[in-house]
Amino acid sequence: MVTMTRREALAGIAATAALGIAKEAFGQTQTTPTVIRAFAGQHQPKPLPFDATKLTGISEKLVRSHHENNYTGAVKALNVVEQHLAEMGGMKELPAYLYGDLKREELIRTGSVVLHELYFANLGGNGKADGNASKLIGQWFRDQGTWESEFKRIGSALGGGSGWVILAFNTQTRELHNYWAADHAHNAPFSVPLLVMDMYEHAYHMDYGAAASKYIDAFMQNVNWDEVNHRVEALKL
Repeated sequence: MVTMTRREALAGIAATAALGIAKEAFGQTQTTPTVIRAFAGQHQPKPLPFDATKLTGISEKLVRSHHENNYTGAVKALNVVEQHLAEMGGMKELPAYLYGDLKREELIRTGSVVLHELYFANLGGNGKADGNASKLIGQWFRDQGTWESEFKRIGSALGGGSGWVILAFNTQTRELHNYWAADHAHNAPFSVPLLVMDMYEHAYHMDYGAAASKYIDAFMQNVNWDEVNHRVEALKL
């Protein structure tokens, strides 16, 4: 059975409570019959794209828990939020602050779903950088070692807390950077993620406890650089 995290469960309860209060306050008993596509709430989790038994230094138990609980939980939470947005959108007298709370949840849940999908997709490799991704890194960081050192340092800065490390190309500034991102929602506008590393404790605590640096080393050994290369090639630089 797939379960949500405590935070996701509380968010769902809060959203449901807010919806009930709003309906009672404004006499709204019917929902809009036409489904708005943006609020359909029909997202489906993607399966793991690699064999969870074959990662180096990251256990199958951890990977499956991460995928089935945190990622799938985020997908379910996003569906719930979208469905509530569809219902609350027809309440013309609804206070903006109630609607705004749901929109914040929509942003966070969407970020969680997208980043988790990118994260799992860029795992399952041998960790050996090559191809166009390696060339692009060399152009902006001088060499692979300089880039990796900063990428891992950002991860260590997020250890014990929450957030993501994202190697991204910014289509506005036309630059490549390692970005620090927190709460599934903080990233530079127009940045296209090429490689993402989950630094939430659920990504490593089962295997490494508080030793985030050991997880970071293990992550680097499992990067699927073929996937990163595909993302670089899609940029059409």
